[in-house]
Amino acid sequence: MSLRHALLGLLSERPASGYDLLKRFETSLANVWPATQSQMYSELSKLAANGLIDVSAEGPRGRKEYTLTDEGLTELRHWLTETKPQRNTRSDILLRVFFLGVLTPEQARGYLTELQELSEREYENLRRLESSIDWGDDRLSVHGRIALEYGLRFNAMRREWAQWAAGQLR
Repeated sequence: MSLRHALLGLLSERPASGYDLLKRFETSLANVWPATQSQMYSELSKLAANGLIDVSAEGPRGRKEYTLTDEGLTELRHWLTETKPQRNTRSDILLRVFFLGVLTPEQARGYLTELQELSEREYENLRRLESSIDWGDDRLSVHGRIALEYGLRFNAMRREWAQWAAGQLR
């Protein structure tokens, strides 16, 4: 996934300003694909230059509202149907687990306990996010809830696994 496709996807729902997209991003995609404000505005400029979005309105203080073009929708659909997701093969967390044997058992258990606590915090953050959103019946809400559920289940699994792994250490 790229920031480009995340923005095209958000604009497929309705036109939005950069600020609106940033807020929608923070409440929907940040746990899936983090991005900074400067990255988003830079990508919006590139999308407009490539004809994938248009500036449909301009307001005070340089506010621009962006609309998805037909070419942008075609690009989004192509990405969804014709390209395969990249498997994330790197995991800093699991690489460290692989080498926990160079630590004392107490240090190794400490690492796994921290991972368990991190997973619990991320799980609770997602629960708070879930309750803070005014969910609707629109496509973004339905699919956003599905993606959020993945995050909840992943963190619950990682928490349980870290607890199990700590119990495996001698």
